[in-house]
Amino acid sequence: MTTKTSSALQQLIDRYDASVFELGRASARIRLAGTAMQSSDVILDGRTARLVPSEDNRRPDALLSADADTWSEIAEDVRGGMTAYRSGRLRVRHDLHLGVGFLAATAAPGNGRLRFRQIKTAKGSISVTEAGSGPAVIMLHGLGATKVSFLPTVAALAGSFRTIAVDLPGFGDSVKPIRAAYDPAYFAGTMLALLDALELDSAHVVGNSMGGRVAIEIGLRAPDRVDRLGLLAPSLAWLRDRPWAPLLRLMAPQLGLIQPAPRTAVEAIVRRVIPGAQEEWTAAGIDEFLRSYLTPRGRAAFYAAARNIYLEEPRGPHGLWTRLPELEPASLFVWGKRDQLVPIRFADHVREALPGARHLELDCGHVPQLERPKQTHAALADFFAPAAVQMAVKGGAR
Repeated sequence: MTTKTSSALQQLIDRYDASVFELGRASARIRLAGTAMQSSDVILDGRTARLVPSEDNRRPDALLSADADTWSEIAEDVRGGMTAYRSGRLRVRHDLHLGVGFLAATAAPGNGRLRFRQIKTAKGSISVTEAGSGPAVIMLHGLGATKVSFLPTVAALAGSFRTIAVDLPGFGDSVKPIRAAYDPAYFAGTMLALLDALELDSAHVVGNSMGGRVAIEIGLRAPDRVDRLGLLAPSLAWLRDRPWAPLLRLMAPQLGLIQPAPRTAVEAIVRRVIPGAQEEWTAAGIDEFLRSYLTPRGRAAFYAAARNIYLEEPRGPHGLWTRLPELEPASLFVWGKRDQLVPIRFADHVREALPGARHLELDCGHVPQLERPKQTHAALADFFAPAAVQMAVKGGAR
């Protein structure tokens, strides 16, 4: 390792601020590696960080790889780390929560600084990543994903909003109760408990896929707690026949406690979900999925949530499409023209149910915030801006 690189890494360690990143475990090992340099390990204990020679026979909890120039760039301004990550010059593998949390804890203080913490709620502990200040925006990920899928959105909107990306219960680093329903009502109740714990009367809510369905449920159940909804390819109740429904109703999702799927099958699922995103995001998505899925509780939560998506009733007194016209908060729907999971033709049904909703169609698949980030984030910022301005005016009038 060159003296320049060694100095850059030590500069990161010297800036480490444990108050920014709640480790959530007794200790962790992060490997810092790159071309033409000897790797080093960072040992975190929840209070301090120390740099030690790497031990090749020990697998790190997270792996950060970059060349020497990129490490120097990150040491000068860690915001360059996210730029390097998006461009592929920095790779974060195994545990993105841990790797990005370390980068956040070594950043210079500022309004845009990421913060990682566990929030104790009446429904259990919820893991969040947040940045910025102003009107709150809660961000909810899709099935099998984590809050990491909203990292670009957190950064993009942090200049005007308090952005909060959430690990839904059962996923990432949040609580994973065995017997929870993992249906929209359960997730919505937990997110309302999170708003209570954060002492937020209301917030904008952004949701992708399953997270979009949860956002809709929050809007239906507690419209006074929702300012506006940003719905990115939201999961919606199937309108066609569901031939496997009778069999699935008989199967207990707790079978996931003992029955993992092979990694090759998992990778195929993730690549189908985010086909248009860059390769690094796809690889990170696989790592994040496996991090929860390879635990018995995470696997059971995934199976339960997937089962509920398939079994949700479209019509009848409790059917989603029957209830959807009652949705009060102003809503922006963002659709992917190449989405294989929530086909864009669902937009026609939404227009019929919610004639006042806004719609944006993008040339992407199922995860607009990763596949078309600039267009998605600009649309969200514009949609939320009127409420932000109104709140600022009210605040100035007091």
